[in-house]
Amino acid sequence: MINQTRTLLVVALLAVAYLLWQAWQHDYPATPPPAPAQVAASSTSAADEAAVPTASATVAPALASATAAAAPPPETASTRATPKQDLITASNDLLKLTIDPRGGTVIGAALLKYPQKVERGSPPVQLLNDSTATYYVAQDGLIGAGGSTAPNHLATFMPEATQYTMAPGQNQVVVTLRWRDAASGVDVIKRYTLTRGSYVVGLSQQIENHGSTTWHGNAYRQLDRVEPPPPPKHLLEFYNPDSFAYTGAAWYSPESKFNKLKFGDFQKEPLRQSVTGGWVAMTQRFFVTAWIPSDKQPQQFSSAEVASHDANGKPRYLIRTVGPGLAAAPGQTVTSATRLYVGPNLQNQIGNVAPGLDLTVDYGWSTVIAQPMFKLLSFLHRLVGNWGLAIIVLVLLIQAVTYKLTEAQFKAGARMRKLQPRLKALKERFGDDKQKYQQAMMELYKKEKINPMAGCLPNLIILPIFFALYYVLIFSVELRHASFLWVPDLSAADPLFILPILYALAMLGSQFLTPMQGMDPTQAKVMKAMPLLFAVLFFFFPAGLTLYYVVRQVCMLGQQWYITRKFDRADARARS
Repeated sequence: MINQTRTLLVVALLAVAYLLWQAWQHDYPATPPPAPAQVAASSTSAADEAAVPTASATVAPALASATAAAAPPPETASTRATPKQDLITASNDLLKLTIDPRGGTVIGAALLKYPQKVERGSPPVQLLNDSTATYYVAQDGLIGAGGSTAPNHLATFMPEATQYTMAPGQNQVVVTLRWRDAASGVDVIKRYTLTRGSYVVGLSQQIENHGSTTWHGNAYRQLDRVEPPPPPKHLLEFYNPDSFAYTGAAWYSPESKFNKLKFGDFQKEPLRQSVTGGWVAMTQRFFVTAWIPSDKQPQQFSSAEVASHDANGKPRYLIRTVGPGLAAAPGQTVTSATRLYVGPNLQNQIGNVAPGLDLTVDYGWSTVIAQPMFKLLSFLHRLVGNWGLAIIVLVLLIQAVTYKLTEAQFKAGARMRKLQPRLKALKERFGDDKQKYQQAMMELYKKEKINPMAGCLPNLIILPIFFALYYVLIFSVELRHASFLWVPDLSAADPLFILPILYALAMLGSQFLTPMQGMDPTQAKVMKAMPLLFAVLFFFFPAGLTLYYVVRQVCMLGQQWYITRKFDRADARARS
């Protein structure tokens, strides 16, 4: 019990130190945030103009001989918000998108199955939105090359309708927007496709050339956002998972695998990569938005930090993918297609959407343990139908697998307890001569065939399981708002503090079975205070993690009572 308690104390101290370090890193980053840009008096958004890629920088090798086109002309309407009645809404059973006809930009995405709070009637999570403080949108467009005209994400499209709703029995909703350039005879038809039961939105840009010259250009897609404001402080929590969860850009390629690009690194380490079969994304705790281009064609991935001229002075961060060169001869039509994922980080599903997309669930250094643990926990959840019950079954499985180690631990503890009087006598004999006392103690252990390290073996798995399960519980969207008995959300602290109190009671029971004769008085006082210290610590930990330790402690208490009783009986028989 003493070894177990010491290990738990180390776990608690390491956990607190780690959380404090993460909070420090968040509050005092090594790289200071960019200074706010000055507010411009112009009616044109310089940020919008800079956000438009130029053909000269992004045109594919197939168009290298074409004359480089200039950036699209500034549009004085770019800073004026589109009237609400002109915005397009489209929804399936999971998503409600808001699309601005200016550029066909997705400026809103409500996740209908994910309320913002546990309370009934809470509005859904708004992952994308164009409000000033939390600006976060998905843009796409075309870049003309060699003098060809093309609509970028600032051009005005004409929608066929302003409201699209999936009717019963309908499997898809298609939003159609049109753009026409009378001078060149080029028409562009943009279509967003929402499918029932899917967070994947299909996008196609169809270029119809009714003119007399060949049209050349590229298709691009980008995610454009400001750094979100810091999460609010919680009175009862000395940490907030949202404050140290990764929020920023990410990208993937088959060669480089999963990569993160922090907001503070957009200028220092800009992304410039040619990729085939990858994706670009903006990710945060529980949710992700990703452009997933064709896995057959090379794409140019890039990033940019754009100084803001808006009232809030916050820079905007863009991560972009530009496709290969497109060409439409007179009378021909060419189409560029891609996919947009906007939704939760469902680990058992998003990996099927695109390779590596499940890595946006960022478990950090504990990934190697956390991912298998989540898979096991997810399997148990499918069996029992509740995440709390799945955690309990997980504990029982771990305890069953480690039963022999636990048995060795408690047997070693029982033998050590028998030796306490003799060890005390040795200490009195040798006084302050610690070296002779240590030698005599080791000889006694050897004579009695006791391995003092045997009691520590089961606890070697505590640290990795602790941190892995901690990350699984706070970063897995599957456990967000998952209820168990009186606990409304297993990824948050127990609101009634029942689980921490149960843990303290189980620790007291274990101490009752572990007499502390021969222990240093100061150490004995610390051990007696441990139940209270751990109860206070678990006030702030996710309820799912506390549930894990409550069940584990109860199992350990039962095993300790059974094994100690069995050992004492065997010892009594041997002496008689």
